[in-house]
Order: sequence, then structure tokens, then C-alpha cells
Amino acid sequence: MILYFYPKDDTPGCTTQACGFRDAYPQIEEKNAVVIGISPDGEKSHRKFKTKHNLPFILLSDEDHRVAEEYGAWGEKSMYGRKYMGILRSHFVIDEQGKLVDAQVKVSPADSVERAMNVIRAA
Repeated sequence: MILYFYPKDDTPGCTTQACGFRDAYPQIEEKNAVVIGISPDGEKSHRKFKTKHNLPFILLSDEDHRVAEEYGAWGEKSMYGRKYMGILRSHFVIDEQGKLVDAQVKVSPADSVERAMNVIRAA
């Protein structure tokens, strides 16, 4: 499984990451794997994002960021000199036994997909 955390539906970086996983989905399925995306956005936002970009995988809502905190994907960010707490773009590859085999936190949208795919291909 590729479990990835992203800050917000339908923003440029998040769209790049989601569409990258969408485009790689046939290869992901060949490895009997799935993708699950998680963000603080609600179900309505997820439905719109998923439909707009034809995403073939599950998007989960983590509005209280509890799951993100458990994975270390919630932390301090900075934009235009302003510090705030938010989702740290990341992904985690989990094998069939539930073992974490790869963790990438603070990864770029394109690098996230490529790095996760490299792990899936090697499995």
C-alpha cells in the first residue's frame, strides 16, 4: 500500500502528486498494491477532487489531523515568513504484512510518486 498525505485538494502540488499516482496506478495494481490519499479536507471536497481528476483510489479525510500526527506527517510549515502547523507532504509504503518499508516526509509532489514507485517495483 502507498499511503500518502497531502495538504489540500485541488491545489497545484497536490494535484501533481495525485495525478502522478493516478497515472502510475496500472503499475501499482500489477504489484497488487493500492493507494490511499489523506488530507484534512472533508468528504465533499474529496469527492469533487476525485471526480475532477479521475482518481482511481481512495481519499480519506483527517480533519483533526490525528492520523497525520501518528505518521509524523503533521508539523510546522512556513510560507512567506509565517509559521503555522499543517500537513507535511509525505508517503509511506507498507507491505502485505503491515510493515513500513519506506517513509518519505517533506517530499516534493513528483519525487513522492517516483520514490514510492521505485519501492513498489523493487518488491
